[in-house]
Amino acid sequence: MSGSKHPALITASVGLASFLYSVDWTIAAVALPHMQGTFAASQDQIGWVITSYIVASALSIPAAGWLSLRFGRKRLFMSAVTVFLMASVVCGAANSLEVEVMARIVQGLGGAFLIPLSHAIILDTYPPEEQGKAMALWGMAAVMGSFVGPTVGGYVTEYLSWRYIFYINVPVGLLALAGVAIFLPETARDPERRLDWFGFLSLSLGIGSLQLMLDRGGQMDWFESWEIITEACLAVLGLYMFNVHCLTAKQPFLDPRLLGRRTFLIGTVFAFIYGFVTTPPMVLMPSFLDQVRGYSIDAIGLLQAPRGIGLFAAMVIGGRTTGRIDPRKSIAFGLLCLAYSSWEMSNWTADVGVWPLVWTNFMQGIGGGIILVPIQVIAFPALEPHRRTEAAAVYNLIRSLGASIGVSGALAMFVRTSSIMHSQIVEHVTPFNRALQAQSQHGWSMATIKSLAMLEREVSLQSATLAFTNDFWLFALVALAALPLLLFVGKPQLVRGAGERAEAMVIAE
Repeated sequence: MSGSKHPALITASVGLASFLYSVDWTIAAVALPHMQGTFAASQDQIGWVITSYIVASALSIPAAGWLSLRFGRKRLFMSAVTVFLMASVVCGAANSLEVEVMARIVQGLGGAFLIPLSHAIILDTYPPEEQGKAMALWGMAAVMGSFVGPTVGGYVTEYLSWRYIFYINVPVGLLALAGVAIFLPETARDPERRLDWFGFLSLSLGIGSLQLMLDRGGQMDWFESWEIITEACLAVLGLYMFNVHCLTAKQPFLDPRLLGRRTFLIGTVFAFIYGFVTTPPMVLMPSFLDQVRGYSIDAIGLLQAPRGIGLFAAMVIGGRTTGRIDPRKSIAFGLLCLAYSSWEMSNWTADVGVWPLVWTNFMQGIGGGIILVPIQVIAFPALEPHRRTEAAAVYNLIRSLGASIGVSGALAMFVRTSSIMHSQIVEHVTPFNRALQAQSQHGWSMATIKSLAMLEREVSLQSATLAFTNDFWLFALVALAALPLLLFVGKPQLVRGAGERAEAMVIAE
């Protein structure tokens, strides 16, 4: 396909579609407090809006190669955009959490194909000497979503409704769809190409059951519930069948033997940790800013923007320094940024100011962005070129699992910790507490219904603050715990070419 008639228009079209997919990772996080009120959902339940999208995307990505060969790349790309847009409309119109989550699953299933297909389209549209520049331009569009998503989501939610964060996908998506339909040529199809359905379905069963168990565990009191026990058994069964099948099949859905390569295994471990440490704060911060600090939703969007700015700047720097700096040093620096910023966040109080919110979010973005390319430099160059597409699917699957498990675990821990802290604080709220007596002139007493309501609000506020900071402390520990893994990495093969650097920069998105 190299030498297409309209390469710039093709790049713009697939870049718009990639932007839509990435923006929907972050734009919904800002609106979660408003969606929680609409659906009368608990803190852990509303997290399904994020985790369902992540898990569905993770499961779909490995099937992109087969579907592209079976039905044609252009047809698959247009179908993926269409499904994404239709699901976006349903997301905006949903009147229950169940419908919202199902629509987000469909949105993730369709949107997941956009990044790998765009990647392949750009490489085939340009000759080798121009691929580096084209991939860099497309890569910027692909990551811009995390930069503008929170800010746009905040303003749209504040001045229109949270439903419009999904409706605004439609005009942009239709523009991308028209560009692809008009300018993108079709690829050859292979109707005889077969998918390993047993491997795909067993992996879907294992991961889907695991995620459902994590999402509902706190609500159902974990293994005191037969539902959670059943989901745990299905998760173990599905993952066991998947691994046994993939180790014995001639053409498995995904080859787990890739994890036998030491550098690739370590790279995927870092990818899991990356997802675990960077995604949950993005989900927790809007709730913290809303529940604890009481900011308006547009202000929350602005306060989330420094994370996107840091991520964008770090990915640009990371892409340019790849091949010049030992990736182990970059990863160590990024993990330290994540650990230090999370530790600072763990010391926040209910009165934390604007500046700590800004710089810690910026540091989170710097830490997350700076390690993306170096992780891939460790993981991929040692693999044979013909195995890198499958390896990229495994890599993205594990990274997405880290993100979804991190979000579910953080929300479950938040609910449990806030309940425990609330009960412990209440034990000290008595008429005989001298600290409470000393504040009686400010209305802090147990004498009237109004003062009791004030006390209850303050107890809930402080218990929520402690629960949030407890989660941030966990992320700091995980980031620090990952540092010793760098000792098991030999001196990686450096990526020197501009085209290789640009390709590496976007493979994880």
